[in-house]
Amino acid sequence: MIDVPVYVWVLTLVGTAGLVGATGLVLYRGAERAGLGRRRAAGLGAGSVVLLGGWFTISGMIAANGWYLNRPGRPPGLPIVFAAVLAVLLAATWIPVVARALAAPGTLSRLELPHAFRVVGVVFLIMMALGHLPALFALPAGLGDIATGLAAPFIARRIAQGTGRRTAVRFNVLGMIDLVVALTLAILIGNQILDVTPSTQAITQLPLALIPTAAVPLLFTLHITSLRRLAALGRTWQGTTSGAGTGPGHR
Repeated sequence: MIDVPVYVWVLTLVGTAGLVGATGLVLYRGAERAGLGRRRAAGLGAGSVVLLGGWFTISGMIAANGWYLNRPGRPPGLPIVFAAVLAVLLAATWIPVVARALAAPGTLSRLELPHAFRVVGVVFLIMMALGHLPALFALPAGLGDIATGLAAPFIARRIAQGTGRRTAVRFNVLGMIDLVVALTLAILIGNQILDVTPSTQAITQLPLALIPTAAVPLLFTLHITSLRRLAALGRTWQGTTSGAGTGPGHR
């Protein structure tokens, strides 16, 4: 196990908890705006927080037992877990009550807000400075996450005003590319396909293991859901300031 400073633990846990809480709030507000009633909306929001938080806890226990570590003769755990969790989350978006919440007025803009917690990607830069992560991974992963996190509130605002559809599409596409690049580099370096020192073993251990195994699949799901909504609303999108009060992203 590597020696991780307390402040890295705090940053990582605050970021992941914030991401889960913000996602639950998106579903709660969406269900409320969809006319499902406050009780059902609260149940959906709280239920999503419990389920997502539960998986974060389970993933943490898996990491604590070293099951994500790259070892000879054992398939890499990160890509398998990422794919499995992503599939489950995407399937969950088709559950009728969830689908109604995601299609509610104003939800499209709120879907971008959880990405603000990606500024916690600064932990990759910190771990690089401490000598625990290679620059080849930490720089694109960390800087990409920080840029996405800083941009998220502004993208959400433009969508809420009924403008900036193309900007929103670019934001979500680039956000997914950032995640794919980071995950790919982590796998290639961790399995010594790219021979770089230090390795990326730090992200298979706590607290960083929570990011690729739990946070990244959720962020990817948010991106895909946003792009689906943008595509569905593309023909009716109000692209001018004069339509700001009636655009599909209006609250």
